[in-house]
Amino acid sequence: MTTLAPNYHPLDIEIAHAEGAWVTDTAGIRYLDCLAGYSALNFGHRHPALVAAAHAQLDRLTLTSRAVRHELLEPFAQAVTSLTGTEMLLPMNTGAEAVETAIKAARKWGYDVRSVPSDSATIVVAEGAFHGRTTTIVSMSSDAEARTGFGPYTPGFRIVPYGDAGALAAAIDETTVAVLLEPVQGEAGVIVPPEGYLAAVRETCNAQDVLLILDEIQSGLGRTGAILTQDLAGIRADLTTLGKALGGGIVPVSAVVGRADVLRGLTPGTHGSTFGGNPLACAVGLAVAELLRSGLFQKRVAALAPVLAARADQLLRSGHVRAVRQIGLWLGVDVLARTGREVSERMAANGVIAKETHDHTIRLAPPLCVTEEELHLMMDALARAVAP
Repeated sequence: MTTLAPNYHPLDIEIAHAEGAWVTDTAGIRYLDCLAGYSALNFGHRHPALVAAAHAQLDRLTLTSRAVRHELLEPFAQAVTSLTGTEMLLPMNTGAEAVETAIKAARKWGYDVRSVPSDSATIVVAEGAFHGRTTTIVSMSSDAEARTGFGPYTPGFRIVPYGDAGALAAAIDETTVAVLLEPVQGEAGVIVPPEGYLAAVRETCNAQDVLLILDEIQSGLGRTGAILTQDLAGIRADLTTLGKALGGGIVPVSAVVGRADVLRGLTPGTHGSTFGGNPLACAVGLAVAELLRSGLFQKRVAALAPVLAARADQLLRSGHVRAVRQIGLWLGVDVLARTGREVSERMAANGVIAKETHDHTIRLAPPLCVTEEELHLMMDALARAVAP
């Protein structure tokens, strides 16, 4: 009998060592990791620059709490805001924390600046979205598995179809303080919105004086070939949530970046986090920003994305899958004859780690350090796994 709570259903693989795009289990079997910690490992396992930054900081200072200052906090904020073209950063630890922070900041702004009546602020969100699993966040979820059994639910959210700019605009009224979206829905299976959708949403938010919050916890920091996926649409959100890859696969690091006038609403006592912005997190986050500033990972994605797209199209033409969706080094596949779980288990038997999302969808997110040869290995394993 296990003493571990059963809130995950992992593959039957116990990892003992990892480096780059490869992991080795306790039996000595090597696997190509195409899950990459749900994009937390964009730079691969144990990237030398990130490990070195963590080691150096461990020898000096790990935690202060925000009761005092430390010398890396402001440089971290400057590095990430410069990288993302934003004005201010509020540090947290996990993606869900960042989303909760953005929700609070938007509501505070709505009450203080827009004079929305107290306790009536609404936020428009998208069907199929995934922003975390806190009680507030599952209150806006359309995923019955994540939501059922955790009520009563937090009010103040309106769910509209993803990709439908008209439905989103129609849901906004005088109580609406923000729109919260993923620029690409990751957990839903790499759902890419229609061309022009994000630009239309940005225009609507401008016209209605409503904040646009984009959740780039999975899509940001190189995954789609840009620093932020919103860059590909030529827009900038008022607030953007970051996480996963911001910690480089070393420590949990998240943040909300965006407009200073909005984030200044969270004053002392209104919001906080014991570990948010700790020295170790900042050291690693600074190293992550430096890796992305070099542009090398974005160039790798630009070079390899067409390879992945061609293999995805080949898989679709095989007739063994229902649909494929690809952006950068991110692939969602709807399978036909098998469940997503069966496909992930068959891929593991062929030396590739991937994971189902929902019943019949596989999501692949190899580390951005993956080679072309390794991409073909991944797609070969997938083709075998979906075949009858």
